[in-house]
Amino acid sequence: MARIIYVEDDELVGQLVMETLADEGHAIGIVGDGKSALQIIATKKPDLVILDVGLPEMGGMEVLAAMRRNQDLYLTPVLMLTGRQSANDEAIAIYTGATEYLRKPFDPDQLVVVVEDLLKPRKGTSAPVLKPV
Repeated sequence: MARIIYVEDDELVGQLVMETLADEGHAIGIVGDGKSALQIIATKKPDLVILDVGLPEMGGMEVLAAMRRNQDLYLTPVLMLTGRQSANDEAIAIYTGATEYLRKPFDPDQLVVVVEDLLKPRKGTSAPVLKPV
């Protein structure tokens, strides 16, 4: 069982994702805005974060960038789950630090496959050792 935070302001999509991942045995919390999400992510340190791009208070890309600047969060896998369809949007998300990108509308089975893959232990995911200067 993984602990997942999903940041989504659309209640219907949030409910679908929550039910899909809960059926797979994961604990999932939904947060409706980016600013609150960043505070919760920093406190709870989930196994996976799923972000929409268009969010109130603070956009998903801003949340992602803030996570990647935070030493405690920069290794947390992040799935961007968004209605943004262009290859450019995906490239920007990956460049900013997204681990994976999935477009809405999505197939729930595909979501499960992507989430399970992101939750697998990865080589080289430990924090780098910083040497004194």
